[in-house]
Amino acid sequence: MRYIVTGTDGKLGGRVAENMLKEVDPKDLIFTCPNIEKLNPEKKEYWKQLGISVKQANYDDVEEMTKSFTGGDRIYIVSGVLIGEVRVQQHKNVVDAAIAAGVKHITYTSFLGASDPAYEHIYVTPDHTETEKYIKGRAEETGITYNFMRNNLYMENYFTTSVMLALMSDNKWYTTAGEGKATFIPKDDSARVATALLLGKGELNTAYNACGSESISQRDIVELVSELSGIKIEYCPVNHEEFFEYLDSMNIPRDCSADFSKSPVPWCGNDMVTNEASIAEGLADVKSDAVEKLTGHRPKTAKEIALNYSYIWEQNIRNWKDIK
Repeated sequence: MRYIVTGTDGKLGGRVAENMLKEVDPKDLIFTCPNIEKLNPEKKEYWKQLGISVKQANYDDVEEMTKSFTGGDRIYIVSGVLIGEVRVQQHKNVVDAAIAAGVKHITYTSFLGASDPAYEHIYVTPDHTETEKYIKGRAEETGITYNFMRNNLYMENYFTTSVMLALMSDNKWYTTAGEGKATFIPKDDSARVATALLLGKGELNTAYNACGSESISQRDIVELVSELSGIKIEYCPVNHEEFFEYLDSMNIPRDCSADFSKSPVPWCGNDMVTNEASIAEGLADVKSDAVEKLTGHRPKTAKEIALNYSYIWEQNIRNWKDIK
């Protein structure tokens, strides 16, 4: 059995790649990324020395992906970074390439609520809804099997970019999350779920909600960061338009296709406003035992990971590219 991990240059795909090294013979692994020239050269050389096939697989190039995936039996697909029709087409491309290459099982990184109309107004959700629908259709046509990992919002973001933006804003933390709570998922736990599904530990053709073990508000997180950092951060819940105006003032574009050259974060305003608002709406406070069921470990809590990101306030980080 050979396993393919896409997006191994990224935070989530990179974690899955490292997890797979602990589970299977390196010679049974194919690691890909969209631009191999941007992959850390030391990491690339280390992987190759272990016997891993390290290849380029750009989601816009079906032919390239088909060649890179050939020989693999199961694939983990990290969702693309763009939002909208371009990303949906990229996802269709990678699914088509995997099937053409002979892959028999797809594990796809989806998003909480992808099959629930109550979530369709959240900016990122429709892309995942459409991708899941496409994978199911191709499965019916070809006989491949699949799993969907529907991630909740990542907990790390609230200890990195959210803290960073607050420190850049006179220690004021703006959000449309209100007093809502969420079961934020740490990326390490998300990666463990992805690894388990890639290895075949889930039920076939089943979706799993990857959620944290605690229901926590952003106000709670602000209080935790204030306590740990010694910096008094003020929690400032605002409405949609006020949050948009704040993000505009921080040079964060409203649309994902706009110019991000001056933006301190890699996400657009539409994404941030609707994701945060979904917390206020109660849509992110979802209970799930998928992490523990699939990995045997309880997801870590906010307190357990917070100090991993103390460098954000200690080093006065000002751009997402400097986040480790």
